[in-house]
Amino acid sequence: MSPLDISLADLIARLDSELPEADELARISEARLRAQTLSDLGDQLIDHYVSKAKRTGASWTQIGDAIGVSKQAAQQRHAPAAFERFTHLNRHSIVLAQEAARTHKHDFIGTGHLLLGLLGEPQGLAYGVLMAKAASEESVREAIEAAMPPAAAKALRGHIAFRQESKEAIEQARHAAVDLGHDWVGTEHMLLGLIHAEESTAGQVLRSLGFTPDELRETVKAVAAERHTARDEG
Repeated sequence: MSPLDISLADLIARLDSELPEADELARISEARLRAQTLSDLGDQLIDHYVSKAKRTGASWTQIGDAIGVSKQAAQQRHAPAAFERFTHLNRHSIVLAQEAARTHKHDFIGTGHLLLGLLGEPQGLAYGVLMAKAASEESVREAIEAAMPPAAAKALRGHIAFRQESKEAIEQARHAAVDLGHDWVGTEHMLLGLIHAEESTAGQVLRSLGFTPDELRETVKAVAAERHTARDEG
């Protein structure tokens, strides 16, 4: 029995309902994309608890035993990396960005994909900030997709690399978190990172929606404080 509240039948039913006109070969391609997304989420789930275990003083030998691999394998695969301080919502948005790149058959993860990832995480602060400016979620999605390069002939297999502008936006997100005095990097900080990539797809879309770097920073500062005040009162 699956430890999650989901089954193979659920996954099949959802794919079939979302692609009613697709033939079986098209469904194989879509199933592969979704399987990759599930795998990425699984890795991030393990990373989350590995980070918590390390903070409580667990050794890499103990963590390796818990995972069922050697100390060296655990350390190589789950040592703190680029997204160590990212919230789980922001990590999920990165997974969604990877999925968006595969869906659009691109061989890179650009800022447009990162913005689509934020749009796909409605619980994140970035989503609320975007919706406060936009006419609708669909209008933002259409603007992003219109600004992205056309799809390639076939989807890329395996790892998809971040473009340099995306790496810079992620680094800017970290700087934004530090600048605001936050010890986490959330979807709201990613939004700030993206608007600083001025010539990028995401930067252009955000400006077309009426955002400016200074205004967005003040908005993020306010909504982040509001959410954390609400949590403290709760």
